[in-house]
Amino acid sequence: MSLRLYDTASRTKRDFVPLVEGHVSIYACGPTVQKAPHLGHVRKEVNFDVLRRWLEHTGYEVTLISNITDIDDKILILAEESGEPWYALGYRVEQVFHQAYRALGIKAPTYEPHATAHIPEMIELIEILIAKEHAYAAADGTGDVYFDVASWPSYGELSGQKADEMVTGEGVDERGKRDPRDFALWKGTKPGEPATASWDSPWGKGRPGWHIECSAMAGKYLGPSFDIHGGGLDLRFPHHENELAQSRAAGRPFANFWVHNAWVTQAGEKMSKSLGNTADVLDAVAQYGGRAIRLYLAGPHYRSSVELSDESLAESAAQLDRVDSFLVRAAAKVSATEVAGDEPLGDVPAEFAAAMDDDLGTPQALAVLFNTVREGNQALDRGDTVAVGAALASVTAMLGVLGLDPAAPEWASESATDDLTPVVDRLVATVLSQREQARARKDWASADAIRDALKDAGLTIEDTKDGARWSLGKA
Repeated sequence: MSLRLYDTASRTKRDFVPLVEGHVSIYACGPTVQKAPHLGHVRKEVNFDVLRRWLEHTGYEVTLISNITDIDDKILILAEESGEPWYALGYRVEQVFHQAYRALGIKAPTYEPHATAHIPEMIELIEILIAKEHAYAAADGTGDVYFDVASWPSYGELSGQKADEMVTGEGVDERGKRDPRDFALWKGTKPGEPATASWDSPWGKGRPGWHIECSAMAGKYLGPSFDIHGGGLDLRFPHHENELAQSRAAGRPFANFWVHNAWVTQAGEKMSKSLGNTADVLDAVAQYGGRAIRLYLAGPHYRSSVELSDESLAESAAQLDRVDSFLVRAAAKVSATEVAGDEPLGDVPAEFAAAMDDDLGTPQALAVLFNTVREGNQALDRGDTVAVGAALASVTAMLGVLGLDPAAPEWASESATDDLTPVVDRLVATVLSQREQARARKDWASADAIRDALKDAGLTIEDTKDGARWSLGKA
């Protein structure tokens, strides 16, 4: 089975065939750096990281571009309120986003272009649109330039909206527009705005509109056509609709697939800073751990909304505990050279692959993961080393695809700053194996001595039906 993805534009699942054999090009809209990220912001990052990992696992070379919008009305407003330069605010918030990405094990994109570094490309694209009579400079002398929606009959094809239903979200400033639906490509400088927030253009000093930024940056790094464009569902209209219209109006085919993830909700409402129902990423990581937050965000299907609750986060942490317990027990029983089975070392089970190929079906993929863990624990109980090794290899491969392998380099910072669990696992595994051997031969004195030695080192051992578990610093 080959990968099938749901394409927002066609509203169907389609077979994914890249434009260039063996290579996949992705543009995933990045953050506007105005405030620290909440869990709703980073769901897109996690979902697209899983997509990227699956593509790479199946043999593709992936180019992933994710932008930084570092100039925006809201950034200017917040900077004025805080009394700091807009660029200092944006840079400071950008660092928090990067910290959040690292805390969730998200791989860095191939490149992360900044809007303010690509003004010439935006001006060039606007000039093309004006020359093709799909854009116009406002006649009121403001220096604004707008896309002429009426000139592009296909406008609305992505979101499926009709012209009389469209509300662009551009705000109340309608100066110089011919049609309320028209959207800004260039914004002339307004009185009171900082000089540093303006650039020279053929229409006077000003700054780019939001939508033109991504079209220009995607075109520069991925070319006039590329495989996948995506982001949160809230970007479908007007942002992605406008990107699509202006890019195709300029003669660029643009994205072949549109992929959108659903929202994180709280009490049934989309998580939004304006509503105040946010959950700070780093606060959540500090409480539950980065891998648990990643599992919470990646586990549901990316097109399904996720309801935020302490119970759901705690359940994700508990699920990982069960997986990690198996990893520790299995590693104590087998070495890599002892792994055997029908699947080659490092391969994921066929059922897992089928789930991922079906529009990134992570709920079904996780069911395969948890079932393999259960079977691995059963193999441990009956002493079937070959089956344990096969299960360990499969579980490790699946965790790698999902970005949840505790031994992966991206989780090194979590082990260094939290409880050193992955490191201690490797040290404790051998000792626990010796204790299990002592218990098997009914050498209770030796088994108790090992337990007491671990206790003296600050570890607590709990004997369960799935084997011994340890905890750090807990009575």
